[in-house]
Amino acid sequence: MEAYLGIDVGSVTTKLAVLDKNDELITHTYRLTQGKPIDMVQQGLVEIKEQLPENVDICGVATTGSARYLAGVVVGADLVKNEITSHAVAAMLHFPEVQTIIEIGGQDSKIIIIRDGVVTDFGMNTVCAAGTGSFLDHQAVRLNMSIEALSQRALDSRTPTRIAGRCGVFAESDMVHKQQVGHRIEDILYGLCQALVRNYLNNVGLGKEIKPPIVFQGGVAFNQAIVKAFQAELKAEIFVPPHHEIMGAIGAALLVHEEMESNGNDSKFRGFGVSGVKYHTSSFECKACPNLCEIAKLALDSQVIARWGGRCDLWERIPAEEVK
Repeated sequence: MEAYLGIDVGSVTTKLAVLDKNDELITHTYRLTQGKPIDMVQQGLVEIKEQLPENVDICGVATTGSARYLAGVVVGADLVKNEITSHAVAAMLHFPEVQTIIEIGGQDSKIIIIRDGVVTDFGMNTVCAAGTGSFLDHQAVRLNMSIEALSQRALDSRTPTRIAGRCGVFAESDMVHKQQVGHRIEDILYGLCQALVRNYLNNVGLGKEIKPPIVFQGGVAFNQAIVKAFQAELKAEIFVPPHHEIMGAIGAALLVHEEMESNGNDSKFRGFGVSGVKYHTSSFECKACPNLCEIAKLALDSQVIARWGGRCDLWERIPAEEVK
C-alpha cells in the first residue's frame, strides 16, 4: 500500500499523520512535545509503525512546524514546509471554498487569508500567551479542573463576565478579582473565552479581511466555548474540520504526495528504524557577520550531520566535513 507521512512538530504538541494514495487518513498520532522534539518524533514513529498494516510503503515524508528542520534531518524528509502552507492545503482538502483559516495552538496562533484557492495574506502571534491554548491550560490548572471541564462550564454561562484579555498576566488578575467579588465561575470562564477571541482578532487578525467560509484549526478548536465566542464575535458560522488538531501534519502529507508524484524520485525516508537512533543537539554563535546568529547543530555518533538557524544559508551550504 502506497502511503505518505506528514510530521508537524510544534512547541507544545507533535503530530504525525499517514495518508494513502487517495489522500485518505490511514492513521495518526498526537502527543505532547515536552521540550523533546526528537524523542517525540521517534516515539511517534514507533506508534505509527504499530498502527500501520505490514504492506504499507512510505513513499514520501514531509515535516512542518517550529522544529521542522530538526525533524526533517532526523527522519530524512523529502520536503520541509512552513505551517502556513501546510494548514492552508489541509483546510482546502475539506473545505475547497474556505476564505479564512483561524489556527490556534498551544503557544502561537495564526490567521490565513485565502482567495480563489491561493494564500494571499497571513498573520502570526508568537509573543503573547493570552491568545493561545497554553493560557487556557494554565487557568484550568489554577481552577483545579481539566481543560475539557473548563470548556463545558463556560458553555453554561448566561451572563458572561468581561475579562481584560489584552495580556495574560492582567487577565489572570482580573479573573481572580471577579471571583473575589462573587461572579459565577461559568460566567468568568466564558468571559475568558471571549477575551481570548478578542485578543486574537485585535492582534493576529488586525487589518485582515475575515470572510466566510471560516475554518477553525488547531488544538484549541476542541474548546466549544471558543468556537461559540468566535461565532458570536464574527457573526458567521465557524467550521471545525475532522482531525482539526493534526491539520498541519495532514497538509504536510498532502504536499509531499504531490511533490513525489511530480518529481518521480525515491523517498529519502530513513525508515522507522530511526526511532532507536541516539541524536545529540547543541548550538553555537556564528561570527561570520554582525548578526551573530545562533546556529543549531545536530550530531550522530559525534559526527555533525546538519546545521541550520541563521538568517542566511551559510551553514546549510557548508558540508559538515569541511567545517573545522
